[in-house]
Amino acid sequence: KPFMALAALEGGFRSATAAIADPGYYLFGGHRFRDDKPGGHGSVDMYKSIVVSCDTYYYSLATQMGIDNIAKFMETLDFGKKTGIDIDGERPGILPSPEWKRKRFKNPAQQKWYAGETVSIGIGQGYNAYTPLQLAHATATLANRGVMFKPHLVQYVENSQNGAKRPIEPTPIKTLPWKQENIDTIQRAMAGVNTEGTGSRAFANAGYTSAGKTGTAQV
Repeated sequence: KPFMALAALEGGFRSATAAIADPGYYLFGGHRFRDDKPGGHGSVDMYKSIVVSCDTYYYSLATQMGIDNIAKFMETLDFGKKTGIDIDGERPGILPSPEWKRKRFKNPAQQKWYAGETVSIGIGQGYNAYTPLQLAHATATLANRGVMFKPHLVQYVENSQNGAKRPIEPTPIKTLPWKQENIDTIQRAMAGVNTEGTGSRAFANAGYTSAGKTGTAQV
């Protein structure tokens, strides 16, 4: 959801102050996509959508943006790709798109992308299959204000003969051209998650400021 919100800001699809009315569900094509809270969260702007993890906000946002715009933005964060971490067995995960679906399925009826599938993509479900490492990688990029580093498991390599240590230096991969005010908006909301939102209980006695995002399953 934070990345969906950032994509909306960067693409000009929705401002941070624009609010929706959340009745507890989103109607699309005769189907009711439910929010996690019966009765909904009331009026929800971008900040609140992240703090309370409002599904309805992102159902409507995904429909507004469309799958092509969503996939294009998520690709810049390297979702659906190997990060190149120095450990064997990494998987690329799945970044869903109409192109991915055409390649994935052989049956022509299954190859078509349906608009209703985009709705669930908006909350990170549907065909989404990102790895925990990819999520951590993207979150670190957001924390670094758009600077993406190659993740490493190894901190240093030690020479077994003389004990000399060769550190594995952080390697910047790229800098994403996000507007700093948009980054501030998302970071502020993620901090709100742990002070007044879905993560506040876990961080109630923390003596420091933290940011996060809890998961909310579609019901």
